[in-house]
Amino acid sequence: MNDIPRRNAVCAKPPEPKDPRPSREEAEAAIRTMLLWAGDDPDREGLRDTPARVARAYGQWFAGYREDPEAYLARTFEEVDGYDEMIVLKDIRFESHCEHHLAPIIGRVHVGYLPNNKVVGISKLARVVEAFARRLQVQEKMNAQIAHCIQTVLEPKGVGVVVEAVHQCMTTRGVHKTGVTMVTSMMLGEFRENALTRREFLHVIGSPASSADG
Repeated sequence: MNDIPRRNAVCAKPPEPKDPRPSREEAEAAIRTMLLWAGDDPDREGLRDTPARVARAYGQWFAGYREDPEAYLARTFEEVDGYDEMIVLKDIRFESHCEHHLAPIIGRVHVGYLPNNKVVGISKLARVVEAFARRLQVQEKMNAQIAHCIQTVLEPKGVGVVVEAVHQCMTTRGVHKTGVTMVTSMMLGEFRENALTRREFLHVIGSPASSADG
């Protein structure tokens, strides 16, 4: 009998977790503290509304945390008259932020996939890129997230994603090297296994690697 209360306690539904995000007021107070730490006066006219402005900007820059990238790919089309050749959407501009310094990452993404009886509206591919970009990111991780999301939902024969970006954590601080672009790629399925498919994709997006491949 003494055991029953303990078993019930173990099986009881755990309490709902509290929202880990601070309130808007707490966020603005933190920004005010950063202004003080930087050496300025947050009460002067030019900075008086800055905490509220920054909080609003963060709401836009990091809107990806409130979005489900897979949901954008849920609606597909199968009436494509048997089309099974490569589909490429290139030069998708994105703006993200480095998770190490909160500095901007600005660049473009090229996406290609080999459909397997279904395709998705091209704007949805751009929305997937935006959803992942509007989070604190590392380029390599974002590259992989985009590719795996498309592969998981659409189940194509293959996916290729190339990201080219400039990292302001490198150009505006640290080594201060401007004019440097970081390029990453993720190839899945046919894009990884078939050199001809990979070369075609790289040629379409205008990657220098296409001439060196093979």
